[in-house]
Amino acid sequence: MSTDPGPSPLVPRRRLRTELRRARAEVGLTQDQVAAAMDWSLSKVIRIENGTVSISTNDLRVLLNLYQIQDRPRVDDLVELARASRQPSWWGKHRGVVSGQYLQYIEYEEAATVLRSYQSILLPGLLQTEEYAASIIRKLAPTGTPAELMRTQVEVRMARQRLLEQAEPPVYISILDEAVIQHIVGERNVAERQITRLVELARRPNVTIEVVPFTAGLYNGILQAFLHLEFPDPEDADVVFLEGATRDTLLSNDDAGEVTEFRELFEAIRSMSMGPARTLSYLTSLVK
Repeated sequence: MSTDPGPSPLVPRRRLRTELRRARAEVGLTQDQVAAAMDWSLSKVIRIENGTVSISTNDLRVLLNLYQIQDRPRVDDLVELARASRQPSWWGKHRGVVSGQYLQYIEYEEAATVLRSYQSILLPGLLQTEEYAASIIRKLAPTGTPAELMRTQVEVRMARQRLLEQAEPPVYISILDEAVIQHIVGERNVAERQITRLVELARRPNVTIEVVPFTAGLYNGILQAFLHLEFPDPEDADVVFLEGATRDTLLSNDDAGEVTEFRELFEAIRSMSMGPARTLSYLTSLVK
């Protein structure tokens, strides 16, 4: 089965979320009042307004009536957003196979316009060759992990990379500790092709790769890897994803303070890097 990415349902769901919050405010209703009128739980109203769950078109029509929205073009536009938010995505078939937090991150990743990544040990998934990905997944997998599961994990990682190939790709900034590069060099069977791939990506206008040298000190090699995502709608809060060996963590709206700290931390680490030009020269010299 093909894993070609389809449009992220997160985008229309978040747009619909913004419209529904605005509509509720216009009629002066609280979330509790909406829950009571719709015979919903308060948590359902909150999840819909946070954009974490979709809403059926039937429920939406009733809700719009409660909000006194009867203008046909506006109703049709909102109903279309609701339909789009419920469309299946390429990663949906992997539910139950990879972690729910990871799949939720992929959904956010597909909707982001700026992606910032910091890695201290391994390359981020968007930069990996299939050979490197398979090698890393195989080494980190717990004893007894089925081969089919590991193949699925590689398949998902490769499908994610098509994000950078689309007509209007996001801006991607990857900061790597030098240890990441040296680890690749140590993998002689995959090193040449992986470094060549990094050089190719670093030359793209939407991709920036910067290496923090061993000599930089301070932050070097002591931080957990993280990814920071920024979205086109100013009302959409940034998101941070922490990928761990045994557990993934997603920080979003409820963790605004932490998300901001990670954004500042990213810039602090970036200020210690070689910069894009020197990094490209460094990687090119390794290929040679």
